[in-house]
Amino acid sequence: MAFVIVLAALCFLMFVAYRGYSVILFAPVAALGAVLLTDPSLVAPMFTGLFMDKMVGFLKLYFPVFLLGAVFGKLIELSGFSKAIVSAVIKVVGARRAMLSIVLVCALLTYGGVSLFVVVFAVYPFAAELFRQGNIPKRLIPGTIALGAFTFTMDALPGTPQIQNIIPTSFFGTDTWAAPWLGTLGGVFILIVGMTYLEWRRRSALAAGEGYGDPAALVNEPAPFTGGKLANPILAILPLIVVGVANKLLTVWIPQVYGSSHEFVPAVTGKAAPVVQEISKVAAIWAVEGALLLGIATILVFAWKPVLASFAEGSKSAIGGALLASMNTASEYGFGAVIAALPGFLVVADALASIPSPLVNEAVTVTALAGITGSASGGMSIALAAMGETFIANAHAAGIPMEVLHRVASMASGGMDTLPHNGAVITLLAVTGLTHRQAYKDVFAITIVKTLAVFVVIALFHLTGLT
Repeated sequence: MAFVIVLAALCFLMFVAYRGYSVILFAPVAALGAVLLTDPSLVAPMFTGLFMDKMVGFLKLYFPVFLLGAVFGKLIELSGFSKAIVSAVIKVVGARRAMLSIVLVCALLTYGGVSLFVVVFAVYPFAAELFRQGNIPKRLIPGTIALGAFTFTMDALPGTPQIQNIIPTSFFGTDTWAAPWLGTLGGVFILIVGMTYLEWRRRSALAAGEGYGDPAALVNEPAPFTGGKLANPILAILPLIVVGVANKLLTVWIPQVYGSSHEFVPAVTGKAAPVVQEISKVAAIWAVEGALLLGIATILVFAWKPVLASFAEGSKSAIGGALLASMNTASEYGFGAVIAALPGFLVVADALASIPSPLVNEAVTVTALAGITGSASGGMSIALAAMGETFIANAHAAGIPMEVLHRVASMASGGMDTLPHNGAVITLLAVTGLTHRQAYKDVFAITIVKTLAVFVVIALFHLTGLT
């Protein structure tokens, strides 16, 4: 019964998300409904002590990233840089390869260390332009961005600085370059199969006479650039390069400047306890925030006039979008924390532990928990914290290197995490102005490809011994 309650809560939240209802409202309803059916006396304590604590903690850490990412994306749009980039890309690769262009841009940004949430905000304006000019249905944008930002550069390619590739290092004693051959081959598989699927969808829409969409019915459309001559494409892409490079440099410099921890005493009346900050927990976030500020400054330096003309209204819509996206994701985070604290969750964890093959056991466990919590990093953290020692012992007994264990865990976390209630999926759909009904089918197809890639990598290891 405990397991049925957890499953019912998950299915309910996926259903309401798919139907277009607000996750901000229904994530606590689903979580606390599960608590009510498990132990009614824990409803209030779970709400304030766990759900709200985790939700507010997420906002404390990540809301500035959402806000700066939204503003950065809006300025890219208002400056006309997005149109300049789109025009250049069409000349180089042609309108028929618009999808590949967006996938590659997303991949470069995420592999450069830019948060996938930021990538969504930054890439959408010129993805919309490119799809409009190529007469490709707008509903395919989320699937295209998901392939570029949420898959192979997030956790498959060796060295990626995304958190999904960093978390396993503390459990397995590895580094981010673990199992480079397996990761690279897995990434190539995802890219080829994912692009094949998206191109099939594009050709099917073209054969059916479907275009970009009715302008009167579309939501959150980037405002058309009405300025004069387009900017030089190199200048237009400069802010994106600045963000990627600055993020990498700041990631290295911040720990060197501040050390492992930093404290200060607030200048207030009376005695005040020192504020201690563990730099390792915030260095990556500070780096992204600093990089986005530099990217925004770069746009303002080179496109002050066109940005200033529409900044008041444009910034309002960007801030509104950031608030909605961050609250959606924070509600999901709180939901996952509550579900993970219920007895039914232990039933799931214990059942998954019975799978005999060490790598398949790890892959299924991590991707299942990521799906239940709606978070790649959250599901993997829970799985490795609870069963990491078991994974390691089983791997040693089977002669499996820790690097392979790292790569499988990392890739599995980004598999079934993108179910309808996933925060990144909800953010992606909110930013693009589309609903689950319109666009989630293609995101789910990419999810299947990504999940399949984990088992392809496992098979490659067992057949060839590659790491």
